[in-house]
Amino acid sequence: KKFGNYRVLEDMNMEIKAGALYGFVGPNGAGKTTTIRIMSGLLLPDAGEVEIDGVDAIREPERVKEKFGYVPDHFGVYDNLKVSEYMEFFASCYGMEGLKARKRAEILLEQVGLGDKRDFFVDSLSRGMKQRLCLALIHDPQFLIMDEPTAGLDPRTRLEFRDTVQELHEQGKTILISSHLLSDLSELCTDIGIIDSGKLVLSGTMD
Repeated sequence: KKFGNYRVLEDMNMEIKAGALYGFVGPNGAGKTTTIRIMSGLLLPDAGEVEIDGVDAIREPERVKEKFGYVPDHFGVYDNLKVSEYMEFFASCYGMEGLKARKRAEILLEQVGLGDKRDFFVDSLSRGMKQRLCLALIHDPQFLIMDEPTAGLDPRTRLEFRDTVQELHEQGKTILISSHLLSDLSELCTDIGIIDSGKLVLSGTMD
């Protein structure tokens, strides 16, 4: 991927096995977010391919959108909705409405520790709570992509968030989580990839 004359990614080759909790590590500006945005379909590469669960994610984006969930580094829009309305909105995006949507939302909010926040406005939540709300993915994907999700969190909230990620992994989900701090991921991940200057320079199991 190039921006003008600046080559952000070059010969980037990454494989994430099903069931892995994959730590994607590199200094700021190394190309982590660009890689993640290409994987998520938010940015087109100039060359190369992305395959998710055997499907070409660039040529057939509609076929892969239900296979993964994306948690950005900063919480998105819709701050003026209540938490319950936020969940109902995203449920409707996936064709889920009525009692089924409400039941699913209740289960997910309990799972991420926000069951008592249903009637709170999203804007009133702390940053840590907003990040946990991002994890309450209504379509229940098997693959989660997280871009620097612990950035800006205080130490206690960071630990709580890591516990939630660990629980999701134990449920069988494949997770990619990026950070510029190896210490954030060293005790959490099963696999790791280290990126520098747009290239994956090291990858393998944590062992």
